[in-house]
Amino acid sequence: MLVLAIDTSSVVATCALWEEGRLVNERVSNSKMTHSQTLMPMIEEMMRESELEIESVDYFAVVTGPGSFTGLRIGVATAKALAHALGKSVVGIPAMEALAYNLPYVDGIIVPIMDARRDRVFTAIYRWENNKLEIVMDQDVMQIDDLIERLKSEDIVYFCGDGSIKFRDRFESGIDGKAVFARAYVNMPKASSVAEVAADRIKEGKIQTHLELVPNYLRKSQAEREYDEKHGN
Repeated sequence: MLVLAIDTSSVVATCALWEEGRLVNERVSNSKMTHSQTLMPMIEEMMRESELEIESVDYFAVVTGPGSFTGLRIGVATAKALAHALGKSVVGIPAMEALAYNLPYVDGIIVPIMDARRDRVFTAIYRWENNKLEIVMDQDVMQIDDLIERLKSEDIVYFCGDGSIKFRDRFESGIDGKAVFARAYVNMPKASSVAEVAADRIKEGKIQTHLELVPNYLRKSQAEREYDEKHGN
C-alpha cells in the first residue's frame, strides 16, 4: 500500500511517500514561494527520485484543516484532482492531529497551535494512551486566554506548531512553568506524520472519494467576516 501525503495548511508545503510502515521519501519547503508554485514540482521530484510512477499510488492523504484558507484549497484541490484522474481513494486528515503525531509518546498532553489571528488559535488536545493518540479535546478555534485557562489544571503541556512560537511567552507565563515547547524540526507540519495517520485510517476503512473530500476551515474567511461586520450580522 503506497500513500502519497500532502500538507499545505500553513506556510510550509510538505509531501511524502509512505509504504507499509516505511517512509519512502519526504519533501518540506518553508520558502517564500507559494504552494501553487512548489507543491506539484515537489511531488514530481519526489516520485522521480523514488523511481515510482504516480499511477502506483494507492491512496492520497491530505490535511483538510484548519489552517490557511488558500493553502488548504491548494492541497485539497491537488489531492482531489490526482485521485479523480487516477481513480483512487483519498483520506482527509485533521491538521492538529497530524501536528500532534510529530511528538510520539510524550508523557503529558500535546497541544498543537496555529495562529488564527485576532488573539485566537486553532488548537486541540491529545494524549498518547497504549501507543495510540487519543483525543482529549477535538480541534477548535479558541481565544488564547480561554485555552490557557483550560490548561492550568494540567501537569505538563507539550506545545507544537508555529502558533506556539508566536505566543510562547503567554503560554509560559499563563500555565506557571508547565509548558514544554517542541524543537524546531518537529514544530512544523511533516507529511510523514500525515501519512502515518492516514495509514491507520485506511486500515480502519476510513477513506473517501474525491467528491467527498472538502476543507475544514473551522471559521469564516476574512471576506465573510468583513461582510458580516458591514451588514451587522
